[in-house]
Amino acid sequence: MPTIEPLTPQPHLHAFAGYGIELEYMLVDSDTLAVAPVADRLLAMQAGEIVNEVVRGELAWSNELVLHVIELKTNGPASGLDGLSDRFHEAIRRINLDLSPMRIALLPTAMHPLFRPDFETRLWPHGQNEIYAAYDRIFRCRGHGWSNLQSMHINLPFADDREFQRLHAAIRVVLPLIPALAAASPLVEGVWTGWMDSRLRFYRDNQKRIPEIAGQVVPESVASIDEYRRRILDPMYAAIRPFDPDDILSDDWLNSRGAIARFERQTIEIRVIDIQECPAADLAIAEAVVALIKRLHDHDELIEQGGRLDTASLARQLFAAARDGASVRFEDLSWLRLLGVQAPCRGSELWGRLVADLALGEAARRTLTDMLERGTLAEAIRRRLGEAPRRAEIVSCYRELGTCLAENRLFLP
Repeated sequence: MPTIEPLTPQPHLHAFAGYGIELEYMLVDSDTLAVAPVADRLLAMQAGEIVNEVVRGELAWSNELVLHVIELKTNGPASGLDGLSDRFHEAIRRINLDLSPMRIALLPTAMHPLFRPDFETRLWPHGQNEIYAAYDRIFRCRGHGWSNLQSMHINLPFADDREFQRLHAAIRVVLPLIPALAAASPLVEGVWTGWMDSRLRFYRDNQKRIPEIAGQVVPESVASIDEYRRRILDPMYAAIRPFDPDDILSDDWLNSRGAIARFERQTIEIRVIDIQECPAADLAIAEAVVALIKRLHDHDELIEQGGRLDTASLARQLFAAARDGASVRFEDLSWLRLLGVQAPCRGSELWGRLVADLALGEAARRTLTDMLERGTLAEAIRRRLGEAPRRAEIVSCYRELGTCLAENRLFLP
């Protein structure tokens, strides 16, 4: 969902000259993990009044669609990813300290494991909330796909039409890989869903009333910004206009594909990454994803071949990874060859090769190596809880995940 107030305006940067990172967290009761709809109170504690966003040094804190979610984001483009884990951790510690008198804390992972949206959802009611009200009127934003899906967004800049095309093509290739590393949402209302990345399944389906909005989640191949507008944005605006005659939602953020162009920032925003248990894990994933996109972006032949890949085939790979996590078997050889692989392989094997080969910082490489040895966070949670977890066991496990967030460390059962 868009924030009502945009990020601090940024200059038009060349590809990989800056990075925007957004992390979403749930606000919950420290003891019971019941969602706590107090994002407005948290922001008011900082600003002296209810606002949509506050700036705290290198980061900004902002509201989301629902009152039990807060977003932390870079305040404009960061020059690099190194050190951002510590900045986000500082903000998390500050928020937990501010909320501690109310016995409320931040909770990580991409879906609350016990939340019942039909009964517990409270939408953001303040200020310029016409956008949220329009979404609610059209889609009734009370399901898991609206009020229970926390993610990391990565914004990558482009300076001109050529950079846009190359960046967009590279991102399309990388999207299907991501859930095999980042899946972190296996439980819904206390039950295993059969998906390691349940958030992506809900994300795919939450606007199916108007299918042009999300498409196949993997965006279509385009050769220019003009073609992007013709193939993706214009059909989407035409499809929603009967439901939105005042054009409240006719902006590029209406697009719900897994990567979308944000023309007011001149970035492409990647949206398919489940939030992890701590910023160290999130930023390690970001570093790996960005390094792989850059490798493809800088290689003319790979970009040309990637542009010819079938969108439906990429989408099948994406949702196979969302279902199976690291154990997914990737079999599309025309896609795999772009990643340097000549035969079908498991997601964990492919990511292992990439982490060993990509240009990564040592801290990110160590973190990713530990994550690959453990499996995705979804798989680690499932191993901890077993086949039929009781509510008390789920609460205990996710309270430990909250401790991982507070201490910026991996969940290693």
